[in-house]
Amino acid sequence: MYKQTKQSVSRTVTVRPVISYRDMGKFIDVPWHVYADDPMWVPPLRLERRFHFSKFNPFFKHGEWQAWVAYRDNQPVGRISAQIDALHRERYGKNSGHFGLFECIDDSDVCNALILHAEAWLAGHHTSHVTGPFNLSINQECGVLVDGFDTPPAVMMPHSPRWYQRLLEEQDYVPAKDLLAFWIQVDFEQPLVMQKVIKRYGKQVKLRTLQRNNFNAEMEILRDIFNDAWSDNWGFVPFTEAEFAELGSSLRLLLPDEFIQIAEVNGEPAAFMVVLPNLNEIFAELNGSLFPFGWLKLIKKIRSLEMSTGRIPLMGVRKKFRNTPLGMALACMVIDEPRQITLAKGIREVEMSWILEDNTSMHGILDSIGGKQYKRYRIYGKTL
Repeated sequence: MYKQTKQSVSRTVTVRPVISYRDMGKFIDVPWHVYADDPMWVPPLRLERRFHFSKFNPFFKHGEWQAWVAYRDNQPVGRISAQIDALHRERYGKNSGHFGLFECIDDSDVCNALILHAEAWLAGHHTSHVTGPFNLSINQECGVLVDGFDTPPAVMMPHSPRWYQRLLEEQDYVPAKDLLAFWIQVDFEQPLVMQKVIKRYGKQVKLRTLQRNNFNAEMEILRDIFNDAWSDNWGFVPFTEAEFAELGSSLRLLLPDEFIQIAEVNGEPAAFMVVLPNLNEIFAELNGSLFPFGWLKLIKKIRSLEMSTGRIPLMGVRKKFRNTPLGMALACMVIDEPRQITLAKGIREVEMSWILEDNTSMHGILDSIGGKQYKRYRIYGKTL
């Protein structure tokens, strides 16, 4: 079993485990050192990160982790986490483990020291196959940016320096799966194929918005569709009720009801889509802090929806409709319905992400409405 020490040293790099409140503050602050000269990076809210890494994160009901910070000359130069997800092991075997929250200056020695600590911890937890980065699971931010560095990330999507791909591959990590992000002009014209499929099958579909007076039940409907729709996808781990409830609590504060579209077939919820205003437009101005006046700016802009871009983070069509004309109609309708609503709210462009590189059916739909692939994220794997 790998023994966690208070401090261990690799060459001139010191790697220390995160074991205290103060350590966690330094762990959270590492990106400010790594991205100091990157104008595309959007600082996260430190308060939100504190909560995310606390015992209140429902991930920790089925996952355990350890985090480290790397120092050189007593200055933070990198960080990493290692985590075991019991739900992932139930689906993919008891030898799986992950690394995540990886940030590192452009230095192979720093990267090597961080990776060695994460791998040792994982090996001590009976892991023989590692994938990542996941922050902390595939249902949260994941992947290393390998293409699309010249634009800022959308909300709840990661950003990476150009050197992460090289550093990880130097440590014998190999590509496991690529995840894509598409950029879409909201005022697109309906392509002929979309018009035809909606005209032919649209009468079987009833579209509705979120029923806020029955919010918890509505979140369970969305979770059930998502877990069914995504269950055969690479790396899928189901959202737990607690995890989706936490996500729902954020959506409840941030979204108008009409930004969540639910499609029903014969009274059965069959598909849904969520449009999220791109809060990174606001976060970019706050430098991670809500104090003293950042919270006022945040509340004002959220209430007035002073954002011109958005992101579609959640979408799903039940498996039984997959590869059917009705399934195509469901996908087209939940994509098309919110357009006039979002345009009226000032949102002109949206990112749809992430989408598996081999999800050719969704690629086809997005291509037909003028969507452009503009970012590529990579999940890496390694056998220990």
